[in-house]
Amino acid sequence: MAKNSDLIEYQGEIIDVLPNQMFKVLIETEKTNGHVVTAYTGGKMRQHRIRLVQGDKVKVEMSAYDLTKARITYRL
Repeated sequence: MAKNSDLIEYQGEIIDVLPNQMFKVLIETEKTNGHVVTAYTGGKMRQHRIRLVQGDKVKVEMSAYDLTKARITYRL
């Protein structure tokens, strides 16, 4: 089980909607330089069926060990 200190938070934009509540998210910061990750909705986002569409700004959490997958935690 990952500890909260192992999680990295970024903000990004949904660029593609995939099946099974999966999304392609573009993360743009000075460090990542336009990195695209595959993200899924997590926790309360899935429980309350919060809709996400292409172009939404979201907050994602990533593990420091796998930088290709992320969990969407908040829609901005």
